[in-house]
Amino acid sequence: MAETVSTTTGDVLPKGFRSAELGWPALRRIPHPPYRIPLLGDLLGASRRTPLQDSLRYARQLGPIFRRKAFGREFVFVWGAELTADMADEARFAKHVGLGIANLRPVVGDALFTAYNHEPNWQLAHDVLAPGFSREAMAAYHPMMLDVAERLTAHWDREAAAGRPVDVPGDMTKLTLETIARTGFGHDFGSFERDRPHPFVTAMVGTLTYAQRLNILPFPGLWKGAARQNEADIAYLDRTVDALVRQRRAGGGGQGDLLDRMLDTAHPATGERLSDENIRRQVVTFLVAGHETTSGALSFALHYLSLNPRIAARARAEVDRVWGGTPMPGYDQVAKLRYVRRVLDEALRLWPTAPAFAREAREDTVLGGEHPMRRGAWALILTAMLHRDPEVWGEDAERFDPDRFDAAAVRGRAPHAFKPFGTGARACIGRQFALHEATLVLGLLLRRYDLRPDPAYRLRVTERLTLMPDGLRMGLERRTAPVAPREPYAASAPAPAPEEASAPRCPVHRAGD
Repeated sequence: MAETVSTTTGDVLPKGFRSAELGWPALRRIPHPPYRIPLLGDLLGASRRTPLQDSLRYARQLGPIFRRKAFGREFVFVWGAELTADMADEARFAKHVGLGIANLRPVVGDALFTAYNHEPNWQLAHDVLAPGFSREAMAAYHPMMLDVAERLTAHWDREAAAGRPVDVPGDMTKLTLETIARTGFGHDFGSFERDRPHPFVTAMVGTLTYAQRLNILPFPGLWKGAARQNEADIAYLDRTVDALVRQRRAGGGGQGDLLDRMLDTAHPATGERLSDENIRRQVVTFLVAGHETTSGALSFALHYLSLNPRIAARARAEVDRVWGGTPMPGYDQVAKLRYVRRVLDEALRLWPTAPAFAREAREDTVLGGEHPMRRGAWALILTAMLHRDPEVWGEDAERFDPDRFDAAAVRGRAPHAFKPFGTGARACIGRQFALHEATLVLGLLLRRYDLRPDPAYRLRVTERLTLMPDGLRMGLERRTAPVAPREPYAASAPAPAPEEASAPRCPVHRAGD
């Protein structure tokens, strides 16, 4: 029998072997939704706008491992805590770049998030950039995070004074974009001075949305208008980053931020450097991934805080106790907000803004002692359902409860049951950056405002590879005990530790369109 090579795993298989069943010899043992129909598969009654939420519905019906089929393609989903822990074993499984992630490769190629495991640029970039997320580097970013947060609160103060509700996802997107742009690349998009999103945001959302739609479109070649728009969006992202890099080089370099590391740092062992093309891809990756997921996490957290005034009051009391009258908290004071961090973790549990990640078998293996997998076979770990596993989180898993993350609860929980940043060597490199930024911002907003939910609002979740509350607006009231006026950061923050004293700060350049 003639052979064929799988485009997803590289395995050589007998001709006629169905790619939908690739690597799962006993696929029939895995349940699937009822009422499959030709061509459409399991799409009857499904929505092309909410495939993730449809999968959550099927997960509840079908159990900890299931499969879905669409237009001849079959996908295996895993969400049970025991099966997830099995797939987290780095000796047997690795990251799989598939589905929407592979659809982003025309945008960012072999950047950190989208590189295949065999591509050398992942390890090179990871080793070069990892020091950019060290404690010393994070302490240097902290003042710039505060500066951007102050721009947010100035905007919210004006809205509160006028009695207008705020656009939470929109404003969190502005905040996180400015934060990663300034701390990583010395750049200012001027987001808070704009009535509409910066064109970079529009292009970024366009590429994410297009990548998501490619997961379910039966014949992408027929969607020529959308493809042309996607090409235009990619071109705009590339032009923006190319201009940023040219500006940095023309200015003789910055002061040690992520862009400087990309331009000037050689691998400590091999002496290799990132190519110009790869630098562009990494910058786009950090600008997109470095703000999109964090803005969603902050938006979900603020939504739940507005609906749970007792939880908000407890978090606010912690901020008042830990920060006291300090106008602007120091770097080390953020980590002391343990309950605020629990609020953030609980929001990420219910709605992990990166709601799934894929794993592939390194060698032939058996998942959970029951499901044979050939080398290269992969499954999508449904994080948003893993975080709702009743065997781990209880029958009230849909309830928002930050105490699920107190120290005793965490110690007593099954391993690998909480995975908002992926797992293993390919987990998110910027997770500590995101957690510090989000905890800082929640603390600042809780100290300054009482949050008033719109009583008519019901949570709707937008899916564009990442998750975001749709149409979330809320009212604000300035707290009666005013926060002390802003002082220069050096005067208000604790004296830096010796290793922080020399931490670099980078100049910031304003962006044009």
